[in-house]
Amino acid sequence: PASLTLDQALEEAASRSPAIVAARAEVDAARARVGQAGVRSNPELSVEVENFAGTGPYSGISGTETTVSINQRLDLGGRRRARVSAAEARLAAQELRLAIAEADLAQSVREQFALAIAARERLRLARENEERARELARIAGVLVDVGREPPLRAIRARSAAAQATAALRAAEAAEEAARRTLASFFGVDTPPSSVLGGLGEIRPADMAASQTLEARLAAAEIAVAEAGVGQELAARRLDPSVGIGVRRIEETGDQAFVAGFSMPLPIFDRNRGNIEAARAEARSAEARLNNVLAQASARINNAKANLAAADARVEALEEAAIPEAGEALRLAQLAYQAGKIDLIELLDAQEAFASSQTELVEARLARAQAAAALARAAAQ
Repeated sequence: PASLTLDQALEEAASRSPAIVAARAEVDAARARVGQAGVRSNPELSVEVENFAGTGPYSGISGTETTVSINQRLDLGGRRRARVSAAEARLAAQELRLAIAEADLAQSVREQFALAIAARERLRLARENEERARELARIAGVLVDVGREPPLRAIRARSAAAQATAALRAAEAAEEAARRTLASFFGVDTPPSSVLGGLGEIRPADMAASQTLEARLAAAEIAVAEAGVGQELAARRLDPSVGIGVRRIEETGDQAFVAGFSMPLPIFDRNRGNIEAARAEARSAEARLNNVLAQASARINNAKANLAAADARVEALEEAAIPEAGEALRLAQLAYQAGKIDLIELLDAQEAFASSQTELVEARLARAQAAAALARAAAQ
């Protein structure tokens, strides 16, 4: 959209972001592996020809015996069930990785959208400051002409106006750059013409660290590791193979059924190394969960503290600093028009008011960023 809201930005990023497309493809791959894991092993076709091209009565093909049989390995050790369980555990973990990628993207979009809104507000303030500076320069020129101000005052006013114009050009470039960076999350080069809305923020509900995406992923990785142990244990078990076929004896033209049975002998390989490795990986996954829980709790508490501090800063600016600076500027303008103060004092009042407005924009930006960080930390 040409004019972009935050909801539209989140929707566009979720549907277009290359990182999300890649993560969804990984989920599709894991889902396909679940289906593949449940497939039984293929039967084997065996063709065996005996007693031909020899000597004596076996010199031709008249004494040939041909056996055609089909052999199938039986899944009595639970290999297929273990494969399916492991694949399903990996799918669950991959789905959580997708959710984490989406949450990371949403945080980045919220923060960049807030930066774009802040750049828009800085541009608005720069335009207002430039208009005030140009008007003051005009008034100072008139007062110099009528002898109320020395020429130095007009030079100072014109210099302040030039600085305000330069600040306006810089604000315009910064605002366009912020919109262009926002568009990069959608995988496009053309930025939206404007961003709509204010520096509002979401307020996620309190939640336990164990319910965060990172903690759930760590728990899912434990399930993956445990499924890996089960898979290695199943690989140690013995699966027999059975076969049935038909034998044809060329010399007599007779046919007969044949049957076979085979079983691997666990003499050298009992898969002990892989089992121990899988159990070690399970212990490692459990340790990672404890670490993730501690980090998630700290991340949520820090985000709450930052948001509370940003709220207090915004409240102080909105209720006291901005109104007082605005009133001081109004009185300074009246006093200057009445000839009670000089131009330097009026310029100081204008600078103080502009600084307080800029500080409010920065405070609202910090609050929006803190809220985005809290939303990410509490994502589930």
